[in-house]
Parts: sequence; structure tokens; C-alpha cells
Amino acid sequence: MNTAKRRAIFERLRAANPAPTTELRYRSAFELLIAVILSAQATDKGVNKATEHLFALANTPSAILALGEDGLKAQIRTLGLFNSKAKNIIATCRKLLDEHDGEVPRERSALEALPGVGRKTANVILNTAFGEPTIAVDTHIFRVANRTGLGTGKTPLAVEQRLLRLVPRPFLQDAHHWLILHGRYVCKARTPSCPTCLISDLCEYRQKTPANVNTSPDRISPP
Repeated sequence: MNTAKRRAIFERLRAANPAPTTELRYRSAFELLIAVILSAQATDKGVNKATEHLFALANTPSAILALGEDGLKAQIRTLGLFNSKAKNIIATCRKLLDEHDGEVPRERSALEALPGVGRKTANVILNTAFGEPTIAVDTHIFRVANRTGLGTGKTPLAVEQRLLRLVPRPFLQDAHHWLILHGRYVCKARTPSCPTCLISDLCEYRQKTPANVNTSPDRISPP
């Protein structure tokens, strides 16, 4: 895929959604950090439902520590892996208080040193909370980048590095959100909605679905 085609793709995505953002609900960098940790193997809708009650009770490191691990589990038990997530969040809150004055750090190395935080989570925080031009490659972005030809790679890191190099600079800040939303609602896992896709003529996917294929949600497997 050449630069002109990449630029045209992002121009269309921007025109359709000028101010993309995460679907996770948060009011601070700390709330976003907790929501992203909770989002592993969970939907944003499920996380938002859990954090609505959690953040009403505790939305700072000290307040979550006051809840304790059992109290935190009671708030997030509707989410997958809630036991390990609670353990990591408690440890992260303690580390934030001990090493960062209760604030979420802006440095990648410091973020990745927090329990339950890997490269993808760190990228989300850096991009969404702090405005850094990073791309957190999840299953949606990995699929979209490889299908379309925007940034092919065999691993999430390879795709991330390729996208960072090839996405035209004016679009890099918001590319993460455009691609994740496109993968979630259009370029879906089993049956992409190619007939209604606004970048279908620019996409290099060779197995585009025809117009007569049913792409309704009940025919789509979870990503």
C-alpha cells in the first residue's frame, strides 16, 4: 500500500469521525488505567458497567486500597479474570502511592513496571490520557492493519512499529481509535461488512464480502 492510499483511508476515517476516542468511560488518567486493566478479555460495555459503581466508591489509589482486595473483587466480579485483576490493581495502587505520589506516570517504562500493565495498556494510557502518538495493537487493530494492508506484521509489536512508521503524521494521534472502532464495528472478525465499508475501494483485502452476505451482529463471532 502506498502513501497516497494510506492518506486517503485516514482522510475518510477522519471525515466520518473527526474526534474519535475510547469507549471506556473515565474522568482521570487513573480511572482510565484501571478501566484498561479491567478490559482484558472483557467488553468495554461490561467494564463501564462495573466501573460505574466502582468509581463511585473509589477512584483514587488510596481509596481502592481502602476497599481491599476482597472489596475490589466484589465490585468487578462480573468481569473475566477478576481475581487476578483485583490482585494486580491493588499492587498497582500501592506502587503508584509508593513511587509516583499517587499519580499515573507518563513514561512508558514506569507504566510497564505497574502490575497488570503491558505494552498495549501503556500505549492506551500514553495515547488517550497524555496525547502521545502511540498505537496500542489489540486484536481489532491487528486484524484491520493486516487485512487492509495499512501495516502488515506477524506480531502485534511488528504491526505497531510498521503503523508508527507508515501512518501519515497528521493522522497518527487518532489512528489508534479510528482503527479499533473500524475493527469493532465494520472490519469484524468472521464477516467484515465490506459492502458498507467507507474504505472498501482503498482496502487491499482480497476476500471482500459481497453485498448479499448477511453481516448482521448475530452472524458475527466475538473478536
